[in-house]
Amino acid sequence: MPDDNAPKRPNIILILADDMGYSDLCCYGGEISTPNLDRLAEEGMRFSQMYNTARCCPSRASLLTGLNPHQTGVGHMGNNIEGEPSYQGYLNNRCVTIAEVLRDAGYRTGISGKWHCGSDPERADEGHPQLQRGFEQMFWFEGGNGYFNHTRFFIDRTAVEASGTDYLTDMITDHAVRMVDDVKNDDRPFFLHVAYTAPHWPLQALEENIENYRGKYSDGWDVTRTVRHERLKASGVLDEKWEISPRDDTVEAWEDASHKEWEDMRMAVYSAQVDRMDQGIGKICDALRANDVERDTVVIFLSDNGGCAEFLCEDRDNSNVDDSRVVPLTRDGRQVKVGNSPDITPGGDDTYMSYDTQWANVSNTPFKRFKRWTHEGGIATPLIVNWPAGISDKGRAGKISHTPVQLMDLNALCIDLGDGEYPTEFRGHEITPHEGESFREVLEGNDNWSKQRPLAWEHEGNQAIRVGDWKLMREHGKPWELYNLEQDRTELNNLAEGDTDRVSELASLYAEWMQRAGAVDWPPGAGGSWQFPGLNVNGTFQMRGHGHIIPRGFTRTAANARE
Repeated sequence: MPDDNAPKRPNIILILADDMGYSDLCCYGGEISTPNLDRLAEEGMRFSQMYNTARCCPSRASLLTGLNPHQTGVGHMGNNIEGEPSYQGYLNNRCVTIAEVLRDAGYRTGISGKWHCGSDPERADEGHPQLQRGFEQMFWFEGGNGYFNHTRFFIDRTAVEASGTDYLTDMITDHAVRMVDDVKNDDRPFFLHVAYTAPHWPLQALEENIENYRGKYSDGWDVTRTVRHERLKASGVLDEKWEISPRDDTVEAWEDASHKEWEDMRMAVYSAQVDRMDQGIGKICDALRANDVERDTVVIFLSDNGGCAEFLCEDRDNSNVDDSRVVPLTRDGRQVKVGNSPDITPGGDDTYMSYDTQWANVSNTPFKRFKRWTHEGGIATPLIVNWPAGISDKGRAGKISHTPVQLMDLNALCIDLGDGEYPTEFRGHEITPHEGESFREVLEGNDNWSKQRPLAWEHEGNQAIRVGDWKLMREHGKPWELYNLEQDRTELNNLAEGDTDRVSELASLYAEWMQRAGAVDWPPGAGGSWQFPGLNVNGTFQMRGHGHIIPRGFTRTAANARE
């Protein structure tokens, strides 16, 4: 007999933040006001060991397809390296997206926000890349140049010229709400991907939100990191024995910092961006309640990588910066001031600034490093899963899972929840077998569930593999490091020198993964001629105290500009 009390096939809302660190949310130790995400966590579940792939494009490709990013053709960014199929810069025809699988399973599909997975030129006659990849309803835009000075959007199949100075985060929210409201016109369950650009650079926020954080960071980054770490331990998200990593070695102590009031303002604007996103998520949840579908909707929230310490064009000391990503004038004709200068107050529509290494170090508390690295600071993300009919009703509300999971596992979970079938063939092409493992059992009460496959990463030559509690990792061009994450998740005690057998064993497993995933030695295509506009003459992408290596062989278009 069927179980009348079993949850029906749920709606799924998959929300992705952009460049938000592990500890920014209040429910993950932060001081930023995020009451809506906190409520979703309190009534749902938090995951302490959820991993992304260290950067925007690869993470989105992996999340959407359930594969390692190299297997999708997006091994790096939305650029192309001739002769390197793993780095073609757009989703290939050997993968399928969640939207394609769930649409075929009877779901209505929609996306509001950022895409950043490229577009197959051979399928251009099918319309926008989201249409090519299974989405029926769309609100999207090319790139993410700012939050105020927009030029053009696409709503469903129509290009719309922007008018006024609507805040981009609010626009993403409003169109997501529109798609939820359409449930009344369609009896199918829905899958909705909400891809915020917040809190990605530039630092631009509404004054009403900034004002709530002005002065909040006057104690500085050292104190803020310490307080966040203590909250994470007290909440049970992190183990008491994991010590906080030292302040990044490129960052001075707060007591020695110049321009403290300006530094406080930079983090205040960043926090306002996160705050506004949380308010938008609250509006989406309100729409679920208004349409009487909250109980049977799974809401999932995570970030695409760790906090970002990179510069695009904000460092005006670098004469080789590329300003092409900046809209030069505000909507009313004022010049946009580019640069991380204490002479410029951050936050307004006429500024373009970032929060820099010191505050990214705060966002990633208590871990080392940032976006692009395979240290925990680059790949660890908060993950919240809320599902009243499938979590709260099973007595799992408020639980914290410490099970390690990865983006492709989240993809498998969504397909599992929707009773979808991952195909072996699609549109006449053989499909790469799914890499993910659904962790639905964890939501339903099995705390002993664990992945059977190792977790592995490669980004810009930064490499890592995790098997059980053991993580082998190395920065590009440097020796292997070995950590026992059960004892030392903040990666302070490198055990490689004293455990060479384990290093060899894990390195061998990593080599097998590279071959299966299609990852190659960095940089790929290094033998060919290359151009990548906007970089330093030595081929690095500017960061304070860190070089960002870009492979020879890349070309770039405006639509696939770096983010």
